[in-house]
Amino acid sequence: MYILHNLATFTMTILIIFIFQMFYVMPFCSSTSTATFVFGDSLVDSGNNNFLFTLSKADSPPYGIDFKPSHGHPTGRFTNGLTISDIVGEALGDNSFPPPYLAPNVESNATNIGINYASGSSGILDATGTLFIGRVPLREQISNFEESRKYIVNSMGEENAKRFIKKAMFSITIGSNDVINYFQPSIPFVSNEKVSPTTFQDFLISNLTMNLQRLHKLGARKFVVVGVGPLGCIPFMRAIGLISKGKCSVEVNTLIRNYNKKLKVELHRLNKYIKPKAIFIYANSYDVFREIILNHKQHGFENADAPCCGGYFPPFVCYKGKDANTSSVMCNDRGKYVFWDAYHPTEAANVIIAKKFLYGDASVISPINILHLHNYGS
Repeated sequence: MYILHNLATFTMTILIIFIFQMFYVMPFCSSTSTATFVFGDSLVDSGNNNFLFTLSKADSPPYGIDFKPSHGHPTGRFTNGLTISDIVGEALGDNSFPPPYLAPNVESNATNIGINYASGSSGILDATGTLFIGRVPLREQISNFEESRKYIVNSMGEENAKRFIKKAMFSITIGSNDVINYFQPSIPFVSNEKVSPTTFQDFLISNLTMNLQRLHKLGARKFVVVGVGPLGCIPFMRAIGLISKGKCSVEVNTLIRNYNKKLKVELHRLNKYIKPKAIFIYANSYDVFREIILNHKQHGFENADAPCCGGYFPPFVCYKGKDANTSSVMCNDRGKYVFWDAYHPTEAANVIIAKKFLYGDASVISPINILHLHNYGS
């Protein structure tokens, strides 16, 4: 998912680096936690895009306004506070969050709390997000993990490194931007020929599987693979599709449901046949998030249609300027909104999703939930 923003300043860049040095570089973790390596897009990016030349950034206020470790300063997370992976990590006993791979001086974290490789606007396919210029596609994220693995081996030796990586959790949250790109309006002077939805789904599954197998060859054994959520209901897709309040794009959500079905089947196949043995968990983000939207009042939300910040209309920018005339409109109570901006959930919604992934039953996450995966094989 994307955030269009090109107003970052040199001062803000220095502040961001300072925040990373203070809150993310120091390597420490609880004795009960294991390393987590995070891959994906802006749903879980913890700041990698801050270090890229890109239009997909969340490095200025009001992003991070509720992120307590940075005292409300933006860190590059595409929400007002914690991401789903942040919340899961806290619940599992982590005292700190895996820092972004591209931040300075984070190599040592690879041997304790882990590293975050996720990049806003990235996708399963290398071409996804091209219009936003800089991003790190999944293939390159895994190449970055290869570099981290070299550091782990150099630090503890090959055999200890294998045992360490075997116990680590590998979280993959990606595919949303691929789908958004597929449905975006035609762009002048750019080829807009589309393959069929079925061919597109199969192509995504094939490419994702190859990347999961790469991680497996590098020693990963505990995977959480998050399906694509109901993008037909997010403010951006509803706006470009001229879809009325309370409705979602049937076309978009149908493609996603069929993709997710194929993803679940493929992960079951990997669980059954891949050697050496590994466990691949499918996290059903579609049904979890759709239920939040449909029953938002039961979850304490007042608005499941509009974004808290940035509005419905292009360029969908969430930005705090010098005064009200140069700032995006922002809601008064962020905890009452399902959507933070036109693409991403609020921290309040992320908390509900994370808890479902942590403790949910097989209808939400299978074959086991994340809490059970955390203790799996230990």
